[in-house]
Parts: sequence; structure tokens; C-alpha cells
Amino acid sequence: MFVEATKMRGKKSLTLTGHMGEVMKESAQAALSYVRSGAKNLGIPPDFFEKCDIHVHVPAGAIPKDGPSAGITMATAIASLLTEKPIKPKLAMTGELTLRGQILPIGGFKEKALAAYRAGIETVILPKENQKDIVEIPDEIKKKIKFLFAQTMDEVLKLALDAKKKAKRVKKRKA
Repeated sequence: MFVEATKMRGKKSLTLTGHMGEVMKESAQAALSYVRSGAKNLGIPPDFFEKCDIHVHVPAGAIPKDGPSAGITMATAIASLLTEKPIKPKLAMTGELTLRGQILPIGGFKEKALAAYRAGIETVILPKENQKDIVEIPDEIKKKIKFLFAQTMDEVLKLALDAKKKAKRVKKRKA
């Protein structure tokens, strides 16, 4: 599942699209709250939300999506957007995020690892509490995917964001 985020001039609006269920919408709101509360540490102007709206979209809108496991992904997308640091390529992540930045374990570890493998992902960030579940993953997949484990959102951002590069804006195409 992909997550996109964009910002535009506005005043304190969070738009969520992509056929998200209530739990996933709550995860997106928690992700924004986490980023806002740590804006200074991330190098984001503390008043950014006074001046802009944020739109988080999960493509494939016809497919219903729900659950808290995309919390760290949405927080990373928002942090990437606002810090202008791109997310490293061929990276996936899953984990529920608390308002204090703790990463909670997820279910479906094996299924998510298999999906990452099929999608050509090279690195996956997972909750530290799921480290014990690595035994479920076939050796063939463990040879091709690097599994990284994190307890906090700060750790996730250090692993996920490319601090050396600046994010590129996608050029809009004419229809």
C-alpha cells in the first residue's frame, strides 16, 4: 500500500482520501499530531500548520483500507513532506504509532513481508516487538530483504529519511 502526502496554502486542514476506514483515519490524525508536536526537533517551522493544509492520500481508492498499521508510514510521509527529505527508495514500513511516538506491534507480519518481497522492496521497517516473528519468514526472503526494527518514531525517521538529499517536486503534467 502506498501513501502520498502534499501540502498547499491553507489553514489547519487535514484531508484524507483513498477509501480509508475510521481506524486508518485516526492513524493519520495521530501521525500529524506526532509530527506537529515534534516540529522543532525535525526542523519544521512550528507554525507550519497555521499556514498550510495537508492532504494524505492512499491510492487505489476503490479498495477499502483500514487498521492502525499504516501509522508510521503516514507519519513518515508527512515528515518527509515538511522536512523536504525524501524517503529512501525501495523501503516499506508498518507499525501503529502512538501520540508519544511509540511503535506498537502489528499483526500479519508474514503476509506483509511476502507482499513487500513481491513488490521488490529491499528494506522493511517494523515494530521492535515483532522482531520475534522473523522466524516466520522464509530464508529466501530474509536473504533479499533487510528487516529493521524500531521502538520509536524518531528511530523510524532516522532509518527512513535520506538526510543527504532534498525531496524533488513531481512536475504536474497537462491533461
